[in-house]
Amino acid sequence: MDLFNSDIKANRLPYDGEVSYYGPILSSAEAQRYFIELFDEIAWKNDSSLLFGKLIVTDRKVALYAYKNLKYTYANIEREALPFTENLLQLKKLVEENTGAQFNSCLLNLYHSGKEGMGWHSDGEKDLQESGVIASLSFGAERNFVFKHKETKHRIPVLLQNGALLVMKGSTQQHWLHSLPKISKIKTPRINLTFRTIQNFGN
Repeated sequence: MDLFNSDIKANRLPYDGEVSYYGPILSSAEAQRYFIELFDEIAWKNDSSLLFGKLIVTDRKVALYAYKNLKYTYANIEREALPFTENLLQLKKLVEENTGAQFNSCLLNLYHSGKEGMGWHSDGEKDLQESGVIASLSFGAERNFVFKHKETKHRIPVLLQNGALLVMKGSTQQHWLHSLPKISKIKTPRINLTFRTIQNFGN
């Protein structure tokens, strides 16, 4: 399903960046199938980060897949990618057809319920292509995704639907933070795929 048109491409940010929300690019049945298969086949691990020298392990689970022997550092911890699965290659192709961008990696997050979320951050790691495109594909529970300007504190919420695509590009990461707030009333899981271009390849 190609949803690349002027209405969908409208920038959700009022200034200092570009965010497009495409809505669902998969049917409900396709999204449900991918959710089940990704839940079962991905090598999920609890996420961890170094905070003031202390290792923090989260309930949320993550995985990194890519081409070649690729490594990526975020939250001060280096991750080594696993080879793309067939499902991830299919979804990468679909996202590339809709966005016109090319990606070499995918960072996945598994949130078991609304009790798990992501705090304020920007994806400005040195390994990522500068001002590159990051495409976020969501499966499962609908969740609010919120942008906050680093200086003005202006907030922009976007409801991410099952099978929906959101794209961040340009100077978004330099000027805006984003988060996935916790909402305890949400009892069902969500899987998020963020397709990226990592420049730091392993040997």
